[in-house]
Amino acid sequence: MAQTTSLPEAPRFSTPAGEIIGWRDGGVIRATGIPYAHTRRFAPPEPLPPAARPIEATEWAPACPQRPPPAFEYLLGTSLDELEQHEACTALSICLPALEASKPRAVMVWIHGGSYTMGAGDLGAHDPRPLAEEQGVIVVNLTYRLGIFGFVGGSRERPANLGLLDIIAGLRWVKANIAAFGGDADNITLFGESAGGDAIAHLMVAEGTETLFQRAIIQSAPLGLTPGRPRMHAAMAKQGEAVDDSSSVRACLDAQLAAEKAGQRYLPGGLMPFGVQYGRPPLPALKARDSILQQREYDLLIGYNRDEAALFMNASPRLKRFFSLPLIGAPVKRALSERITAGLYARASERFARRHAASGGRSYLYRLHWCSGRTLRGACHTIDLPLLFAGWAQWRRAAIIQGIGEAELNDCGRRTRALWARFAREGALEARGSLEGVLQWERITGQKPSAPAAD
Repeated sequence: MAQTTSLPEAPRFSTPAGEIIGWRDGGVIRATGIPYAHTRRFAPPEPLPPAARPIEATEWAPACPQRPPPAFEYLLGTSLDELEQHEACTALSICLPALEASKPRAVMVWIHGGSYTMGAGDLGAHDPRPLAEEQGVIVVNLTYRLGIFGFVGGSRERPANLGLLDIIAGLRWVKANIAAFGGDADNITLFGESAGGDAIAHLMVAEGTETLFQRAIIQSAPLGLTPGRPRMHAAMAKQGEAVDDSSSVRACLDAQLAAEKAGQRYLPGGLMPFGVQYGRPPLPALKARDSILQQREYDLLIGYNRDEAALFMNASPRLKRFFSLPLIGAPVKRALSERITAGLYARASERFARRHAASGGRSYLYRLHWCSGRTLRGACHTIDLPLLFAGWAQWRRAAIIQGIGEAELNDCGRRTRALWARFAREGALEARGSLEGVLQWERITGQKPSAPAAD
């Protein structure tokens, strides 16, 4: 996505936050890089007063400072170089159809993934233009603080869960202002992938979120990682104490790396040490999570990709060498990938869906198999992103879909976007259904919730 400036006929929106000037982009209208909160380093977000002057919403929201791994660009065909990186990253972008509607449109808020350490709402790989233009919905891409800036802490001086608090501040902004863009403030769906989906699962029980959204689409969330890890978070927070308000961004990212290494010692495979902390605002004690969920009514679509872990199998040089061994390497790699996918994503997603259904919520579980057995990484982690966002021009360079042609991506993507948008509008699907060659889903019935987790 290239940056642009406002045109003479640029659309204007009168909102409670102030007058906002957007820009036209073919069949959609955009308002980009709108600040939704003020932040100070290691402090909770603060609401912004109404703007005294028009907000020129014509630049992409900056990304939170980060150091993505070298494989990031190769696998996803996108680069953080597209965006500025800045700690003042609490901004959102809105994309809506250019055609007028006879009634308020359903709103979909995208929470990006990236292990709570990388990514950004306005990456080219998250361009919502096809979803908005084809399906007649309004899409909001939200950027929030990551890593040491958003998910390390646990004291009065340095609170935990700052990134989650950012997301809540963004949702409050959407709730208060989206009607001015033609959106239905009472029909808001959160959808997110990986850490973004994980965040949504926690937002469903967070304080003050009860009326901010009605539906949730949770994609490939690593819910098999228990959030109750106080010793790990304490060890990471100790490493974070090496920096303060006066430290450079580079020093903060160095401290983030040290915190990550400290956290990895507590996790099998060192997977995703950054994340939320229960028992600290805005989250309840972990043992109260299920009882709070029973008091809230959300429509839920949750699922996973058939070969999730295939994306990570070569992340370790040692394992990569082992997997290259003749005869035994490939079968062991496949078995390990299946085991991680089942434990971290599949079984955990089904448990979450059943707990939600048992609480009285409408709950659907999907499994995505697009590309499985047909490409090098199959239906791996992130393979759902090309089906929802951007288009062939963006994704043709991505290694995760190597071997897939433009016509197939366009067809499968259009059908997937239609399903996601239908759920966002209605909150209901058939009891069983499928998109041929892409995914299948089923409605989940309730069962007695499992015993609450202990802190």
